[in-house]
Amino acid sequence: MTAQPLHAETLHAHLIGRQGSRADLNTPALIVDVGALDRNIAAMAAFAAKAGQALRPHAKTHKCAEIARRQIAAGAVGVCCAKLGEAEALAAQGITGLLITSPVVGPAAVARLAALAERAPGLMATVDHPDALEALIASGAALTLLVDIDPGIHRTGVANAAAAVALARRIGEAPNLTYGGVQFYCGAQQHIEDVAARRAALAERTDYLKTVIAALTEAGLAPALVTGGGTGSHLIDGDLGVLTELQVGSYIFMDRQYADCGVAFETSLMIDARVISANHAALSTVDAGFKAFATEAGPPPILKGAPEGSAFHFMGDEHGCVVPPRGEPPPALGRIVVFGAPHCDPTVNLYDAYHAVDGDTLVGIWPVDGRGRSA
Repeated sequence: MTAQPLHAETLHAHLIGRQGSRADLNTPALIVDVGALDRNIAAMAAFAAKAGQALRPHAKTHKCAEIARRQIAAGAVGVCCAKLGEAEALAAQGITGLLITSPVVGPAAVARLAALAERAPGLMATVDHPDALEALIASGAALTLLVDIDPGIHRTGVANAAAAVALARRIGEAPNLTYGGVQFYCGAQQHIEDVAARRAALAERTDYLKTVIAALTEAGLAPALVTGGGTGSHLIDGDLGVLTELQVGSYIFMDRQYADCGVAFETSLMIDARVISANHAALSTVDAGFKAFATEAGPPPILKGAPEGSAFHFMGDEHGCVVPPRGEPPPALGRIVVFGAPHCDPTVNLYDAYHAVDGDTLVGIWPVDGRGRSA
């Protein structure tokens, strides 16, 4: 059975390479500026190389094999995946160096992990509970495991150093498993807007990590790999010098959340919407609402296409409105308004494809390969 083309390809493949074709896209459309994307990828690769840290970017941000290839070509050792389904989707596209950062639990998931390990050499996963580890041992899956360490938010990870030592020792005893090291991801600290407060919080958590590493080392289980970190902490993690590998994700796109934290990468991810109703002097309605943007981080910033100082308000599933400053006209009917993502990861997950542009010209359509792979 022949695979059906993406809806975006059906609509827009004929526009690829046509100068100015971005203006002719059906909207809302997920846009990635290829130049800005590649500059972001190169900048982070250069930072990691200078800091002496490996780079394994988190693909939960983009879920896209084409972007993963660009990151690996720039020097990344592989990519992280939040979920097993993401790893399956990227492995099917030939992406290597995969690390699944969430624990894999349950008979069906463990069986899938074992099958994936057979076709994804070097696959790594994380574990934080003895029962989950025993299930992985029983499965016969041949893979490398990292002990996930709770950084204090009680989401995943072992609760203390003794538990880390016990798990690492048991991994080392299993004939089918390899003990690879530890994972320590300080997610709660990534978005602390005050840089000094963010640095202090990360330094305190890193001091705790050092105690766990010391216990593992004393037990003869010194971790070869210490992976973690993110876009909001990469500069600080580089200075602290404990992590051997960075799991940065959002740096490739940037969103309003990280812009609010002063993270210095270019905005390469955008959503183009079109004014579809303009019957009132105080506002215009665009064809992008709750289904076009992640909503937990507030409204998207307006980047282009409306008077400076205009505000966006959600008006339902399919619609939003652009309200200009008093005395300014709202965008005219048919005008394209360009938005940034309030939170890039869940915004990307709303779309099947990226529209890759060079300036105002569509140059490619890239599938969001892991879209919807939450299991």
